[in-house]
Amino acid sequence: MTQPVAVVGGGLAGSELALQLAGRGVPVDLFEMRPAVATPAHGTDLLAELVCSNSLKSDDAETASGLLKRELRLLGCRLLEAAERCRVPAGHALAVDRTLFARAVTDLVEAEPLVRLAREERRDLDLPPVAAVATGPLTSPALSSALALHFGEEHLHFYDAISISVGAEALDPEAGYWASRYGKGGDDYWNIPIDRERYRALAAFLREAPVIEKRGFEDTRCFERCLPVEVIAARGEDALRFGPLKPKGLADPRTGREPHAVLQLRRETRDGSLMGLVGFQTRLARDAQRELLSVLPGFREAAVLRWGAVHRNTFLDAPRLLDAAQMSRRRSGLFFAGQIAGVEGYMESIAHGAVAAVNIERFLRGRESLLFPPETLLGALQRHCAEGGSPYQPMNVNFGLLPPLSARRLERKRLYVERSLDALKGFLATRDCGLNA
Repeated sequence: MTQPVAVVGGGLAGSELALQLAGRGVPVDLFEMRPAVATPAHGTDLLAELVCSNSLKSDDAETASGLLKRELRLLGCRLLEAAERCRVPAGHALAVDRTLFARAVTDLVEAEPLVRLAREERRDLDLPPVAAVATGPLTSPALSSALALHFGEEHLHFYDAISISVGAEALDPEAGYWASRYGKGGDDYWNIPIDRERYRALAAFLREAPVIEKRGFEDTRCFERCLPVEVIAARGEDALRFGPLKPKGLADPRTGREPHAVLQLRRETRDGSLMGLVGFQTRLARDAQRELLSVLPGFREAAVLRWGAVHRNTFLDAPRLLDAAQMSRRRSGLFFAGQIAGVEGYMESIAHGAVAAVNIERFLRGRESLLFPPETLLGALQRHCAEGGSPYQPMNVNFGLLPPLSARRLERKRLYVERSLDALKGFLATRDCGLNA
């Protein structure tokens, strides 16, 4: 091997990809443009910074997110190990202290002798013979233009929103209760009940409050799983009660009854000093966000520590532009990993980076690329990027991506998990995936 693999982008996918390649003995030049070039959403120069929620979703064995984590443990996922060391209470979800997690990943990369971290923007595709672009949804305008020129096609895009965070001291300690939905996990969420009258006032406020529409954002298309709360409110009187304010499974221990609606907050730091409003991603103007906290019950002061925001997410039409290993059809050796290839979500991005490392190493050794078994979520992500429908949209993992099972509904999830892990164990035992374990 005469030249290191270039990995462009130090987010979740790029960091996992670089660490996985190094673990296989492959030298890497990891390029991260921050802090020299900022993005609309990042606040630090740390690698793998989480810019939306601090939750990596459920670790329950019988959820798609929990299954993906179990698959990644079998694959030796480095960022999942870091996340587990930085977790904060969140019921059955794996949530992390954002700063501790990003610092842990940065430390892992900086301590890896086979990874050279270069703090510079790559503005074009003048890259080494083998390279991976993992710049995610916030790819810089210069590199986006280079990609459009390379593929000769327009990028697709959607818009993502960031939730509001507040200081714990802003919460009225008498206004809520600690619990997790249906008692799963510990009492890790602060729950503020909302009565019918207050709920209606909140919905009306969200429908009428001013939003920020930056130039070029007029035709905003938000990803369905991350809709701004004001967009949900506009869909109908009860839309919020079936979305982020869902009361099911959150009975108030003081009354024994489920409230009309419930606002949940989750710790975003280990000491609980920063609390995030679950599902309250928004593009409201800042004055309106401050006013929102006075419309909501349970707040002693309207002190926003992390403003909700909207930003543009860029991704490729992967089924048309990339092959089954997510390598450019127009240039051999140029791979794409993570959200820019059309996976959606933190763990999905990490997973796609890990899978890309397997195929990049095989490419270096002159071997055919591998597709993970279709019964696994790792394989399902690969196949979504290779075969997704038109119009192509980013995808979170879900059991619907797996081959169907003929079983009773109550047994189906358990059987999906058992089949997936058995298939992955067999696959890893019989395929050369470059694992050191």
